[in-house]
Amino acid sequence: MAWRVNPDFLREIKQYGDVNIEECFNCGNCTAICSLSNEDYPFPRRNLRYIQLGLQEKVLESLDPWLCYYCGQCTETCPRGAEPAEAMMTLRRWLIGQYDRSGHGAKLYTSTKATIFAILRYSLVPLLLLIIGHTLSSLGVRGFENLRFVTDKVDLNAFAPTLWVWAVVLIDFGILSFRLFSNIAHMFQLVMKPKENKIPLSIYIQELKTFLDYLLTQRRWRDCKEDNNSRWLKHLILISGYGLMLVLIVGLLWWFQTDNIYPIYHPQRWLGYYATIVLLYSSGEALIGRIKKKEELHKHSHHSDWLFPGFLFVGTLTGILVHIFRYTGLPWPTYILYVLHVMVMIAMLDTEVGIGKWTHIFYRPLAAYFQAVKLRAKEYQDTTAAAPAPASPN
Repeated sequence: MAWRVNPDFLREIKQYGDVNIEECFNCGNCTAICSLSNEDYPFPRRNLRYIQLGLQEKVLESLDPWLCYYCGQCTETCPRGAEPAEAMMTLRRWLIGQYDRSGHGAKLYTSTKATIFAILRYSLVPLLLLIIGHTLSSLGVRGFENLRFVTDKVDLNAFAPTLWVWAVVLIDFGILSFRLFSNIAHMFQLVMKPKENKIPLSIYIQELKTFLDYLLTQRRWRDCKEDNNSRWLKHLILISGYGLMLVLIVGLLWWFQTDNIYPIYHPQRWLGYYATIVLLYSSGEALIGRIKKKEELHKHSHHSDWLFPGFLFVGTLTGILVHIFRYTGLPWPTYILYVLHVMVMIAMLDTEVGIGKWTHIFYRPLAAYFQAVKLRAKEYQDTTAAAPAPASPN
């Protein structure tokens, strides 16, 4: 099969990150030192060569960038300073942009101005909805009469009714889920080529355990490097805190956002405290790492790499401040911080879903899943081909 060459491919990739791929002379040191690379997936070397040759279609169908977990060993030992680890990170950004047919992801990755504008646009949506609601309430419009400012005490449910907020959250979550699954479907079409590869459905079903395993345990981080257990544990704890907060907000907001003052032992409080502590620590550590730039994975931070930890830190901080002001009975600080908190969280979801570090949560386990499906399908085809043909009837 002939592959089309894109002579501008390297130039396009450079828009997505700080890469030095032209320095690579394909010695293979990066692949040899990588503990996750193997014969079927010899990364980073293979993809670096594809970029140099302009083989854009080969990179599009590749799982290699997602199987890399950026330990940085390949870059530390590269004799040419070609930055193979950052090249793989850059390829992941480029692939996310390609999976998104709308062009939204590619625009946000390649333009800081577009990213800032998107954040402002999304963050203003809840503010405008709140202003419109209170305006209609002041005009006496039926159905909005219970929406009001209570200043002698904290009445968050009167300021922003929980069920109304929950309805907006669920609608937005539905839209974003459709965007995400649309991108995942496009990824599947590119990397699995279902029209060309007739893989039995049973293999996809059998290997679903691989997807769930990597999604829930994040254990591939542990395999990335001999001394990587601490990084794996930190990532697992981060996912647990983020997943818990997502469940509390999307699934249980009616129970989580309430004016009831619960005792300290109540599940609503300690679940919220656990998620808060985890998210503040994890996002704060990530931001400090990007500022100090001591570790290899933080030395070339793209503007999109700041979004997820930045949103998480500000969103979690404003959330716990709302909790503190509500418990101390301060109405205006509670309302103002609540509005800011919702603005930050909506901006995070609407900007990050489909691009950024958020998408790695799904694309990486999916890549491990697709890899397992391909390997099992190969074994199945080899076994079928080696099996003796049935004897023909006399």
